[in-house]
Amino acid sequence: MDNALTVESAISLFLLLIQVPATAILLSRLLKGPRRHPPIEPQQPTPELVGSVSVVVPTLNEVLRISPLLAGLSRQSYEVREIIVVDSKSQDGTPDLVKAAQQQDPRFRLITDDPLPSGWVGRPWALHNGFLHSSEDSQWFMGLDADIQPDPGLIAGLVKIAEAQGYDLVSLSPQFILKYPGECWLQPALLMTLLYRFDPAGINTEQPERVMANGQCFLCRRSVLAAVGGYTSARGSFCDDVTLARNIAAQGFKVGFLDGAKVLKVRMYEGAMETWKEWGRSLDLKDASSSAQLWGDLWLLSAVQGLPLLVVLAYLFVSLPLPFPPYPTPPLLLLGLNLFLLVIRFAMLLAIAPSYDRKSVKGGWLFWLSPLADPIAVLRIFLSAFRTPREWRGRKYI
Repeated sequence: MDNALTVESAISLFLLLIQVPATAILLSRLLKGPRRHPPIEPQQPTPELVGSVSVVVPTLNEVLRISPLLAGLSRQSYEVREIIVVDSKSQDGTPDLVKAAQQQDPRFRLITDDPLPSGWVGRPWALHNGFLHSSEDSQWFMGLDADIQPDPGLIAGLVKIAEAQGYDLVSLSPQFILKYPGECWLQPALLMTLLYRFDPAGINTEQPERVMANGQCFLCRRSVLAAVGGYTSARGSFCDDVTLARNIAAQGFKVGFLDGAKVLKVRMYEGAMETWKEWGRSLDLKDASSSAQLWGDLWLLSAVQGLPLLVVLAYLFVSLPLPFPPYPTPPLLLLGLNLFLLVIRFAMLLAIAPSYDRKSVKGGWLFWLSPLADPIAVLRIFLSAFRTPREWRGRKYI
């Protein structure tokens, strides 16, 4: 029995050495939360914003998802000079929907991007083409994904915040629309892998290599984007939004990442399997990170998100019965730390609840059990970190 307890104490000390510094890093980030910029609100434009924004939307077979975006863009006001939809030869009728929108709103313009050059990923190539075709008279370039649902005051509100805060580039975190039980359980766990690794939305991150961005709603001064050569610095990245934002931040420009849950909704993927496959392979952000950053993030996620549930379950169902001496033993310290991390995790789940639209979800109660999916979510980041995507949105890459 003494030998068994000694082995358990040794394992506990090893895990504590892994988890304690990671917990300190996590807490240092979470404690910044009270200083975060509040969620942006929809606003009405003012005369000085007339024609200041060129919107670019990359599309590839988006017929089932793009209609809410087209309708939402038509409701944006005079701050939008033009809406350029860059289609990559869709085969499902996406161009027809855009042409129909153009009949109602002449700001829409449909173009087809050139054949994909070697070394480019499709999304940054389409956005780069849109940038090259956008008006030089616009002060701002905005990239929007086809799956978002913007509120009428989104663009005016975002531009006003950018100008008031002096941002050169600012992107938004959305409110996610959930519909099915599996995604309601898995998606928040995958999102948490980002929240644990980076500062909260609304906090200005000082280190360029730790900047976060979301290309679903991505606003950049046109002059800044021209200065960095458009999307060329992110041409081969499957997380081009983060790669470009970090490159721009490294050149001394001010980059922000704000909470847009009140002005922007998104329906990303249909069900848990598609969420696992499509979103999971870009969440590692390896294309925008050094090897040291990637390994550091994998350690952090393992320590504070992947292990706590497993450690507590192991203690409850596998561990030897332990006495309770007058001093804390390594196994008891390990148990206490991981119970603390689980409390943080459920508190974080409560904090991100407004970032989800669960009104029409089936099995919405599974959202509150999403911490049980944490080990699987961390495993997904590991699998993605060591694999280069071979297919993205129907395009195959050799």
